[in-house]
Amino acid sequence: MEALLDSKQLRAYLALARIGSFTGAARELGLSQSAISHAMKSLELDVGCRLVEKAGKKVFLTQAGEQLLFHAEKIQREMTSARQGLASLGVWGQFKLRVAAPASIGQQVRPTVIREFRESFPKCVLTVVELGSSALQEQLRSRRVDLAIGLQPLADSPVGFRALFEDELVFVTHPLHSWAQAGRVDRSSVARQNYLLHHRASSIATLAHDYFRVEGWSMPTVTEFNSLGAIKELLKAGLGVSILAPWIVRKELAEHSLVALSLGRRKLRRRWGVLYWQDRPLSSAEETFAGLCQSVTEQLLPVHPERKLNEGLPSV
Repeated sequence: MEALLDSKQLRAYLALARIGSFTGAARELGLSQSAISHAMKSLELDVGCRLVEKAGKKVFLTQAGEQLLFHAEKIQREMTSARQGLASLGVWGQFKLRVAAPASIGQQVRPTVIREFRESFPKCVLTVVELGSSALQEQLRSRRVDLAIGLQPLADSPVGFRALFEDELVFVTHPLHSWAQAGRVDRSSVARQNYLLHHRASSIATLAHDYFRVEGWSMPTVTEFNSLGAIKELLKAGLGVSILAPWIVRKELAEHSLVALSLGRRKLRRRWGVLYWQDRPLSSAEETFAGLCQSVTEQLLPVHPERKLNEGLPSV
C-alpha cells in the first residue's frame, strides 16, 4: 500500500505554489523560511521528483509540480469539507440525517415529513436524495445514507425493514383506449400494446417483465423513461399503456384523464417500508423520521390494496 502524502508538507506546497516565494509562504503560514524549505525538500524526496524551480526570488512549478497542484487542491477542499462537517457535529443539538427514496415516493411523502421533522429537530442537517429502488440497499451498505424508503428486501438481507404500506400495480391508459371503453382488459390484445414503462432498473419495469413472462405474454413494443411525469403525459395523449401503482396517478385518475384496470386474477403487489442497517439501533431522529413516514403514508397511500387500491377498478 502506497504511503500517504504528509498533510503539513502539502499545506506548505500549496502556499508556495499560490504565493510564489518561500518568504511569502512562510509569512502566511506563520513558519520560518527554513521550515518551508525543509518541507519542500521532504515532499520532493517523498514523490521522487522536482516540484519547484527558483528564478531569483520567485518560485515556479515544474510540470510535475503542476500535476501535483491539481491533486493537492482537491485534497485540501476535501479536508476542509471534512473539518467543517465535523465542526458542525460539535455544535450542541446539530447532527446529520441522510435519507434516500425513489422520486415517486419522495414526491408523495417528502414535503409533509420534512416539514414535521424540522419542527422536532430544527438543527438537524437533513439530506434527501432520489435514487432508484435497485440502488437503495447498496447506499445503506456503504453508509452513504442512514435511512431509505423502498421495497421490502429479501429475507436473508442484512437490511432492516419497517413496513409502511402495500400497493398493487395495474394497467393505466387513456379513457378512450379500447380497454377503458369496454371496462375490461382484452387478454388477446395484451401483447399488441405499446407499453410505456419506467426505466429497466426500476422495480416497476422488473416486476412487469417478470409478470408478463410468467403469464406467457410478450412485450413487443416497450419504451422506457426515467421520468414518471413523461409517462403520464404520453398516456394522457393516448400513446400507449403503462403499468403503475394507482397512487402514482392519483390526481389523473380523480380527474378522469387516465383510467386504471386490474392486471387480472394474479395480483402484482409490492410492500414498501423504511430500510435501515440492522447492526445498529436507530437514533431518536431516525425513529422520528420513520414514524412520520408511517403517519404520512397511512393518510396519503393505501395500506390494504385489496380494499383500497382496487376499489372500483374493472377486473379482467
